[in-house]
Amino acid sequence: MTPEEGAKAKVVRKQMGPNNRALLLLRLLAFCATASATIVMALNKETKTLVVATIGTTPIKATLTAKFQHNPAFVYFVIANAMGSLHNLLMLAVSLFGSKLDFRGLRLATMAILDMMTVTLVSGGVGAAVFMAELGKNGNSHARWNKICDKFGKFCDQGGGALIASFVAVALLMIINMMSIIALRKQKPTIDSVAP
Repeated sequence: MTPEEGAKAKVVRKQMGPNNRALLLLRLLAFCATASATIVMALNKETKTLVVATIGTTPIKATLTAKFQHNPAFVYFVIANAMGSLHNLLMLAVSLFGSKLDFRGLRLATMAILDMMTVTLVSGGVGAAVFMAELGKNGNSHARWNKICDKFGKFCDQGGGALIASFVAVALLMIINMMSIIALRKQKPTIDSVAP
C-alpha cells in the first residue's frame, strides 16, 4: 500500500466514525417519521351520513366527508413534512456520497443551515396542524364553532397519529441540527478551505 492509499483509507475511516454513523441513523429515523406523517395525513379521509334535520318524523340525512384538503393548515402540514422527508433523503445521500462534492469545506456548513431550515419548516407545519386539531376536538364556543371529532373519530385519530409522528420528527431533527453544528465546529480548516 502506498502512502497516498493509506491516507485515503484513514480519511474514509474518519468520515464513517461513530458520530457519523449515529447521524446517519438519526437522519434515517427522521426520514421515516416525516414520511409516515406525510403519508398518514395525506390518506386521512372519512365519510359519514349524518342526520342534519328532522321535519316531522322524517330525518333529513347528508353525507359529509372529512379530509385533509379541506383545511389549509393540514395541507401545509403535509407539504412541510414531505419537504422534510426530501431534505433527509438528500442529506443521507450527501452524507454517504458527498465527500467528493465538498467545495472548500462548505459541505458541513451548508448541511447545518439546511437542517436548521428544515426544523423550522416542519415545526411550523406541526404547530399549525395542532392548532386546527385542537379546534376540531374541542371546538370554540365563543366563535360558535362546533367540534367534529365526536362525529369523525377515525379522521381525528388518524390525524393525531400523523401529529405524533411529526413531533418525533421535530425532536430528531433538532438533535440532528445540534450534531451538525457540533461537527461543523470540530471541523479543522483544510488547505482548500483557507485558500482564496
